Amino acid sequence: MKKEQSSSKKWDKRRIGITGANGSLGRSLAYSLRKKGAYVIGITHRSVSNESESKEGPNEWVSWKCGEESYLDKTLENLDILILNHGINPQANINSQDLNEALEINALSTWRLIQRFEDIIFNDGKVTHQREIWVNTSEAEIQPALSPGYEISKRLIGQLVSIKWSNLNQSQRKILKLRKLVLGPFKSDLNPLGILDVDFVANQIIRLAQFRFDLIIVSPNPLTYLIMPLSETLRFLYYLILRKN
Repeated sequence: MKKEQSSSKKWDKRRIGITGANGSLGRSLAYSLRKKGAYVIGITHRSVSNESESKEGPNEWVSWKCGEESYLDKTLENLDILILNHGINPQANINSQDLNEALEINALSTWRLIQRFEDIIFNDGKVTHQREIWVNTSEAEIQPALSPGYEISKRLIGQLVSIKWSNLNQSQRKILKLRKLVLGPFKSDLNPLGILDVDFVANQIIRLAQFRFDLIIVSPNPLTYLIMPLSETLRFLYYLILRKN
């Protein structure tokens, strides 16, 4: 009982923003975090109304568009945790329009939001506690997903997060914790044939975050638990060598 109470306190009254909050995983994360006492802000591309607020969704909604990340500054300023979970899957489409859209939404907009949140935190002279960014990159970082646009965009944002990890100095790490979510196929609007239950995935993410993992893996594929940490270690050593040179 004491362990359960202490884990709940971690989330109590924390302000958590979730992009892609209208998607399957976003909704499940919002529901689970609200149950633990967090105040959840859903950040979505869709039109929403706070008047239709549900206890199973975020406490409030904020609408935005890719390319207009600056309009979210007021929201970002008041967040303890930013979960970057939005994305699209163009499936097997490989025309220029679909590839450009996948790169913009899955990678570039995520990268801009990381930078904006980071700038807000590091320029705040009254930081009282560590803030966090969680980035959903997916297993497509390291293996095929039968969707070239999805794979390329997820590998790009995965590499960018790895670079950001290696470039944070010790004082910056005290202010900002960066987590990467590497998730296997779960049932969702993007992937109705997914293997994992989305509520299971959401609860595993939260449970592993409570144990302070920076690399959070939830997958039915045992190789992911070997390849992903190895990949991150090699990337870190590579970037470390480049910095020293």
